[in-house]
Amino acid sequence: MEELSIKIRIAGRDYPMKVRASEEARLRTAGKQLAERMKNFRENYGIQDVQDLLAMVAFDCFAERLSSEGSMESFQQDVEDTMSSIDSLVTSALKKSTEK
Repeated sequence: MEELSIKIRIAGRDYPMKVRASEEARLRTAGKQLAERMKNFRENYGIQDVQDLLAMVAFDCFAERLSSEGSMESFQQDVEDTMSSIDSLVTSALKKSTEK
């Protein structure tokens, strides 16, 4: 398990990290997306304070996460309902075929 020493720039500061090589790309992407979201809040809402920008990005990320968790729960329920319906149909078809 090879570890790399990388630096991720967040709000104009470099943060050194030791990460697994397999995680490097994901963490660099996260850093780029964070910078892009901060830029969007700065441009769209006129927020200049770095702490406020970070707070808004964090809030936005958690709101998205809660929304996607709700969507995932709904999706899982739909899959369970569909599987239950399929199971009922298969069970019914098997009963009919064994009765003949």
